[in-house]
Amino acid sequence: MEHDYCIIMAGGVGSRFWPFSRNNRPKQFLDFFGTGRSLLQMTFDRMRHLVPAENILIVSNVIYKDLILEQLPEIKANQVLLEPNRRNTAPCIAYAVNRIKSITNKANIIVAPSDHLILKEVDFLETIKIGIDFVENNDSLLTLGIKPSRPETGYGYIQIDEGDSALRRVKTFTEKPNAELAQIFYETGEFFWNSGIFLWNLQTIVKAFDELLPEVATKFNSGKEFFNTDKEQAFVDDMYQSCPNISIDYGIMEKASNVHVLCSDFGWTDLGTWGSLYEMSPKDEHENVTLKCKTVFYESENNIVALPNQKLAVIQDLNGYIVAESDNVLLICKLEDEQKIRQYVNDINVKFDGKYS
Repeated sequence: MEHDYCIIMAGGVGSRFWPFSRNNRPKQFLDFFGTGRSLLQMTFDRMRHLVPAENILIVSNVIYKDLILEQLPEIKANQVLLEPNRRNTAPCIAYAVNRIKSITNKANIIVAPSDHLILKEVDFLETIKIGIDFVENNDSLLTLGIKPSRPETGYGYIQIDEGDSALRRVKTFTEKPNAELAQIFYETGEFFWNSGIFLWNLQTIVKAFDELLPEVATKFNSGKEFFNTDKEQAFVDDMYQSCPNISIDYGIMEKASNVHVLCSDFGWTDLGTWGSLYEMSPKDEHENVTLKCKTVFYESENNIVALPNQKLAVIQDLNGYIVAESDNVLLICKLEDEQKIRQYVNDINVKFDGKYS
C-alpha cells in the first residue's frame, strides 16, 4: 500500500451544470445531495480506503487551492498540484506523474476524476484492488469499463476483445455516439462505457509519455530537478503555458498497444450533466426529481428542480424541464436541450462580461 498513489483530477469548470457550477465553485466542490460532502470529498473518502492520505495528489487550477485545502484538511498544501491554466488531462496527469517520480521509482497509480458518483462502493474498492494487482505485475495501461445500463449518447465507449475474463484487451475507443450507434453498442455486449478511471505503474506510464506524447514528456523532463522542491511551482508556471492542450485518451490510451480494460459494474455515474443527475436521482410518482429544496407539482412530470436549500417551488404544467437556481441566476431549460447550456453560458459571458459565470 505504501507504493500506491492516487491522482485526483479536480480542475474542471463543469459548465454543463451551470448555474450550480460556477467558475469560483465548480461542481466538484458542491454537495449535490445534501450529504454534507462534496463530490471531491466523496472521491477522497473512497480513495483513502485504497491509498495512504499522504499519497493522494489533487491536481487543479491555481484558483481553487484554498477551496481544496478547506474541503480536505487531511492533506498538506504540497499535495495540491496547481495548474496555472487548463491544458486538459494529459498535461495534468504528466504533472502528477513527474511529482511521484521525484519521490519514488516504484509506484502503482490510480487516476480518478473528482466529479464521479459511485453507488456500490464495496464493489468499486474490490475492482480497484484487482486493477492494482494487475498493473503492479504487468506492463499495461488499464482503464475501467462500465457495463452499460442503457444506450447512452453522453459517454465514450470501449470495445473489448473476445474472452470470458473481466480483464480484456481493448479493441477500439469510440467517442460519444449518436442514438442509433449507442443502441447498437448497447445490444452487442462488446462495448463498455469509458469511465475515465485509469491504473498503471509508474514505469509504464512514463514510457508511454516518452513514446506517444514526447512533446509533453520533454517539457516536464526539462525541469525534473525542480519537482518536489520549492522551485517546482515556478517551473510549472513557466512551462505550462506552452504545453499542448490534449487529453490522455487521445494522446495515449487510443494510441497505445498495451491497453487493457477491467469490465466493471459498481454503480458508476459521470455527473457531467443535469440529465445524468436526473437519471440517477430518486423520483416521485410522476418522475420528478427534487434536490435540496421543497416542491409542489401540479400536472407536471419528468422534471428536475434544484433550488437553494429549503426554498419552495410550486410548479404547474411543466414536462421535461430543468429548473435550477443558484445565487443570482435562475435557469429554466428543456432537459432534452441541456447540451445548449454551454452555449447559453458563453452568450451570457459575452453579454454581461462574465458577471454570471
